[in-house]
Amino acid sequence: MKFVIQRVSQAKVSVEGKSVGEISNGFLVLVGICDTDTYEIADKMIYKLLHLRIFSDENGKTNLDIKNVSGELLIISQFTLYADCRKGNRPSFTNAGKPEPAKEMYEYILQKCEEEIPHTAGGIFGAHMEVSLINDGPFTVILDSDEIIK
Repeated sequence: MKFVIQRVSQAKVSVEGKSVGEISNGFLVLVGICDTDTYEIADKMIYKLLHLRIFSDENGKTNLDIKNVSGELLIISQFTLYADCRKGNRPSFTNAGKPEPAKEMYEYILQKCEEEIPHTAGGIFGAHMEVSLINDGPFTVILDSDEIIK
C-alpha cells in the first residue's frame, strides 16, 4: 500500500465537472492498493497517516499532527502509484490491486479515517477525476507499507 500525502490549504476533486469532495486545511492523500494488501496493513498505514507530525506548532516546528490542527482529509484512489516503468515507455499496472478488492480496501480506509477525522472526503473509485490543490509548503510525504511495515 502506498500513500502520497500532501499538506494542503485546500483541495478538491471533481468528476464530470461536479465537485465530489473538498477540504480546507489538511491532507490530500493519494492511495495506491495492491493485491497483497490487508486490513492489518491498512490499519497501520492509517495510524501512521493520522499521527504524522507535519503541521507547524507555535514555534514554526513541524510538531503537530492532523488532529492537533483540526485538519481535514481528502482521500483519492490512485492505482497509478503502482506503475512499473522499468521496461519500455508505457507503464505497466499489473502490480496494482484488482478493482473489486481494491475498491473494498479504499472504502475501508475512508471509513476508518472518518472515525478519527470528522471531515473526511473522498473521490469516486475508478472514475476519471480532476484534482486541484494548493500544497502548503510545499510539503509531500510518501508512505510505502513495504518500508514501514516489516
